[in-house]
Amino acid sequence: MALLISPADLSALLDEGAPVRLLDVRWRLDRPEGRPDYVAGHLPGAVYVDLERELSRRGEPEEGRHPLPETADLQRAARRWGISRGDVVVVYDDIDSVAAARAWWLLTRSGVADVRVLDGGLRAWTDAGRALETGDVLPAAGDIALDAIDGGTIDIEEAARWSSHGVLLDVRAAERYRGESEPMDPVAGHIPGAVNLPTTALIDRGRFAEPARLRALFAAAGADGTVPVAASCGSGIAASHAVLAGELAGIEVTLFPGSWSAWSRTPGRLVATGPTPEGVVRPA
Repeated sequence: MALLISPADLSALLDEGAPVRLLDVRWRLDRPEGRPDYVAGHLPGAVYVDLERELSRRGEPEEGRHPLPETADLQRAARRWGISRGDVVVVYDDIDSVAAARAWWLLTRSGVADVRVLDGGLRAWTDAGRALETGDVLPAAGDIALDAIDGGTIDIEEAARWSSHGVLLDVRAAERYRGESEPMDPVAGHIPGAVNLPTTALIDRGRFAEPARLRALFAAAGADGTVPVAASCGSGIAASHAVLAGELAGIEVTLFPGSWSAWSRTPGRLVATGPTPEGVVRPA
């Protein structure tokens, strides 16, 4: 099954009348409410998806900033978006497909058969000369039935042990990994043993890098396909993007949903700072 879709291929699907459900997942750390931008202009027929309220839930501090939603809540949201059995679901955003990858991961792991990310997102669509529409889209309710997510994740205890037998990738910006800056969470640094592979390295001019390039980047971080690989970020959003990049590269990547936001809020965890996986370790 295809993981990405180009603007040309999406247009062809829409023109032939295929059952396509478009989801606009605009979200960013400094502006988590993407609806105003969505209303101002989105792909024709796209439904707005609220990452903060629909692709995550409120949880305890030690669960991190964006715990995975409950299956029943996600199913209600997916039906509100108009998703039905047999639909081709295409998700997009306007910043490197990071938020879109969260929707892709959740829906794919919940049993939706055909979920694709619009490679290059909104900009790729408009750069191809294709139109946007304004206002809100309120589709008829869908009938999709979602499965409970079973597997594909690790918890904080597994994350603590992961580097002893595999590679734990930290895909945050290098300065956050090194502990020089932390705009979102209470402690700066990284999980001891985690290897930095910033999300930006996986992107080439707004689109995913070619599979060969992705394989080389993963291999340089120690994820060469011979050991288990897991991904961590700030709160599990960009780590989903790393899972997708791994699939494009032919590398299975497991998600740590709580990521640094859970680790840094859990008493007793050690924190590493500096440019190396081991770093300078101290109590949180």
